[in-house]
Amino acid sequence: MASTAGPESAHERRSVSDATGVVVLGACAVWSLITAAAHGGRPEGVLLAVLAVAAGYAAGRICGALLAVAAPCAGALAGLGLAVAAPHTTPGPQVVSSPLGQTGATAALLTLSAGAACCAAWAARPPGLRLVLRLLAAGIAVAAAVLGSTSGFVACLGVLLCSLAADRMRRRVLGLSGLALAGALVTGATWAIVENVLPDGLTSSLEGQLTQHRVLLWHDALDMARREPGLGVGPGRFAELSPTVTQSLLPDGKPHSAPFQQAAEQGLVGVALLAAGFCWVLFALWRSQRPTPVVLTAGAALTALAAIAAVGNALSFTAVTAGAGLLAGVATARPLVGEEPDKAVVPGGRPRSGRLDS
Repeated sequence: MASTAGPESAHERRSVSDATGVVVLGACAVWSLITAAAHGGRPEGVLLAVLAVAAGYAAGRICGALLAVAAPCAGALAGLGLAVAAPHTTPGPQVVSSPLGQTGATAALLTLSAGAACCAAWAARPPGLRLVLRLLAAGIAVAAAVLGSTSGFVACLGVLLCSLAADRMRRRVLGLSGLALAGALVTGATWAIVENVLPDGLTSSLEGQLTQHRVLLWHDALDMARREPGLGVGPGRFAELSPTVTQSLLPDGKPHSAPFQQAAEQGLVGVALLAAGFCWVLFALWRSQRPTPVVLTAGAALTALAAIAAVGNALSFTAVTAGAGLLAGVATARPLVGEEPDKAVVPGGRPRSGRLDS
């Protein structure tokens, strides 16, 4: 009985997390269409982001199953290349006219690349290859500093340190819960800045780092959310209704915060769906059969991305959303060769291996 419970339990866990993902992503797409129909908005950006996440996740699951080391390594190199080349090759006025958006996308790509390199390192067996991949992650952090992305450097360094410490974490649920709390704290801090509930000195310091222009955009987003808390003003309509955008010389039409953009354009339900998407990723990682260091490393990188998106425009770039889905897919794939998954729990509730962390 114990011999069959493991595979059946693993299949059930994967089915639940996959079904949850389908429901969450489907709800995000449907709600964007509903809010667009109510206020005449443009849902194409949201639909493209949902499609990019889904496609990246599917590709990550496939590539992670076949090439547990090579797939995340290739993803890390591709992300690094995009981050380095983005200022010179990314088309469109959004990047040209908005250094804030460009900086957020660069930091996000570098963070995902560092996370992918660390995941590849944990999946590799030879100590020499593992060291090389960790040096790659460290090199990505250095590249962030060279590119002038302070947030990217801090995020990459944090992901690397979390990855190195992940091997000592015996219960992955504790690590993932801590990551969820960190994401919530960053989002709460942005709201506290806008509402001016922090001490004056701290608020002034944070506003100096974030820039007054960005904080004014957040104020506009919250004003829209208060006027239309249910459906929002409609996806893609922030630029039309924001006084700060209309008065800016180089507008890009974004509030530079994913939670505030959802609140303004899709109401409180949109914010809840954005949070549900992040929680689904952490849930899928918790259910994953991959080793705990791989799971927590991917979780740390995706949490860092969530923090960057809370204060920037990172999720407006398709490469970032697809990369996030790809990393999540790799970390939840079941490798066919080259890696032993975490053991399943027997019906009695006791793990078969000391490395089980669920």
